[in-house]
Amino acid sequence: MPSHVIDMIMLKNLFGTAEMREIWSDENRLQKHLDVEAALALAEAEVGLIPKEAAEAIASHAKVELLDVQAIADEVLVVKHSLMPTLKALQKLSGPEHGEWVHFGATTQDIVDTGMMLQLKEAHSLIVRGLRGVARELARLAREHRDTPMAGRSHGMQGLPTTFGFKIAVILDEVIRHLDRLREAEARVFTGVLGGGVGTHASFGPLGPEVERRTMQRLGLNSPNICWHSSRDRSAEYAGLLGMISSTLAKMANEFYNLMRTEIDEVEEPFTAGKIGSTTMPHKRNPAALEGLASLNKPIRYNASLAQEAMIVEHERDAMSWRGEWIALPESCIYLSSQLASAQAILKGLIVKPDKMMRNLNLLGGLLLSERVMFSLAKKLGKQTAHEVVYELSMQATEQNIPFREVLLNDERVREKVTEQELEDLMNPATYLGSAPETVDRVLEAAHASGWLERDEEE
Repeated sequence: MPSHVIDMIMLKNLFGTAEMREIWSDENRLQKHLDVEAALALAEAEVGLIPKEAAEAIASHAKVELLDVQAIADEVLVVKHSLMPTLKALQKLSGPEHGEWVHFGATTQDIVDTGMMLQLKEAHSLIVRGLRGVARELARLAREHRDTPMAGRSHGMQGLPTTFGFKIAVILDEVIRHLDRLREAEARVFTGVLGGGVGTHASFGPLGPEVERRTMQRLGLNSPNICWHSSRDRSAEYAGLLGMISSTLAKMANEFYNLMRTEIDEVEEPFTAGKIGSTTMPHKRNPAALEGLASLNKPIRYNASLAQEAMIVEHERDAMSWRGEWIALPESCIYLSSQLASAQAILKGLIVKPDKMMRNLNLLGGLLLSERVMFSLAKKLGKQTAHEVVYELSMQATEQNIPFREVLLNDERVREKVTEQELEDLMNPATYLGSAPETVDRVLEAAHASGWLERDEEE
């Protein structure tokens, strides 16, 4: 019976996707080990290290559907070794003569590490696809709301006007950088290993490097310059990238969560008929999807730390830190698959409320434009003097709860320099957006130039 949220029938689809779970399933993990054994045997036969007939027999039987997975799992408990029962099963299937050549010259970590990289490469394709989907939705929203004015906030407080498109474009630009990072990491990360006992190829003789190269070529992985049994930076790098991607998605979710607050009410996550917010408060329309998206960030970030812990290895190999990767990488990929799917769904159906954004822009009675007023006065009073005047009047408006316009018009220093109509124009938030709309255009142009916004061929 499942006991982890990844596999529990009631919860698994909140914590991952079926497609990603399949990649990290027992069956696929075992198949990847068999794929490595098959590629190794065929490569060894090519260079004359083992008989060709034996290699063909091994490769033809290296299929998970031919094995009893439960029997292998039971045997692991008996022998206390995660791979040996698999090797025995493959040996038996290959026949008494040919089976003797199974796993010739390799060590367990060669097979497990290379198999893990095959799984990670499959997961990578789903992550890239999902992140591209997020990028497309962000680009659409940025374009649609290029000119939609809203309050920009710093330190949690209203600061100056911006546009919702600008806010989204900031996230889009970050996502494009993540996609670039994923692409740049491929050559480093997706590398197999076949070094033997302590990584010196001793068991293969002088043909070791060539056997490794041919094996990896068959598997679609890069060959290492040197054995990386004790160098876990590849796994740590990828786990770190997953953590960064997850943090970007969580930041976006947290931002929308705050903008969805009743008192702000500028956006709302998609709502469908029948969706329940509370068992006791019938009126509630909670940000459940946003909370779920943000909540998965912590375990992914902690797993990135766990993967870094695995970099501290004793001598040429040990299993104390190594096994942490078996936890960190599958969990992070599965959790991130849920985040990516959820993020796309949220962005596709996000309810944006320009009228509420405009309402909030005017919430401070014009104080949001104090900077603009100050710089207008600065041309006649000097910047520092203008700052002192506007600061004084801003504090008066705030503390006495008087509209900022009224306070400004009642001040002789301001009336002498700015007419009432000029002041009215200065305090229109929709006309003080700086280069926000043009910056959105620039981000969109760069995103398209990167190639990541092109639709996937399979779509």
